[in-house]
Amino acid sequence: QVHLVESGGGSVQAGGSLRLSCAASEASPYTTNIDHMAWFRQSPGKQREEVAAIYTGVGTTKYANSVKGRFTISEDNAKITYLQMDSLVPEDTGMYYCAAARAWIGRGANFPRPNEYNFWGQGTQVTVSS
Repeated sequence: QVHLVESGGGSVQAGGSLRLSCAASEASPYTTNIDHMAWFRQSPGKQREEVAAIYTGVGTTKYANSVKGRFTISEDNAKITYLQMDSLVPEDTGMYYCAAARAWIGRGANFPRPNEYNFWGQGTQVTVSS
């Protein structure tokens, strides 16, 4: 079991920046083989959207079209995944969730589908005002 804790959310004006962090910890003495991390967001009145994902240890990334060029996902050796968000717009407002996917040989080189992420954090709120 992997616990994910997000932090870094807050309220900013349009054009501002925020950096979200997601700290992962094991709840058991066994190591869970996680190979992908992602950030999702749930905006008011909208379905949950995958914002960015990273193939951990390899560094391959992917982004939603709505955030390309503005958001950057990264990781460090301390099991922390970051989402740097620049040039924020009001449409970026929402609850941001961190998610982790177990390695699965059947996935090949593909990123997980949203429903293939096994562990989720509680979320951190981001509010962008105009």
